[in-house]
Amino acid sequence: MPDIVVYTQPWCPFCERAMHILSTKGVEFREIDAPSGSKARAEARQRSGGRSSVPQIFIAGEHIGGCDDMVALDRAGKLNTLLGLA
Repeated sequence: MPDIVVYTQPWCPFCERAMHILSTKGVEFREIDAPSGSKARAEARQRSGGRSSVPQIFIAGEHIGGCDDMVALDRAGKLNTLLGLA
């Protein structure tokens, strides 16, 4: 199974939704708390090519985007393949 990293911040409904999707698929992921102004948020911004919103999601080191991007991948039938479930 690929390494999955999700940068989040407290009280973020998009973060909760992204993590819920991953949880319902039964995959393990690492959540990194990245509130605005934190070192982790700067790391997420750098890794994502400048995107400053959360969540920022990485699968096997590849940036897939935020929650809406992950939902789009799932609807297109591509997320399970990235997660090693297909």
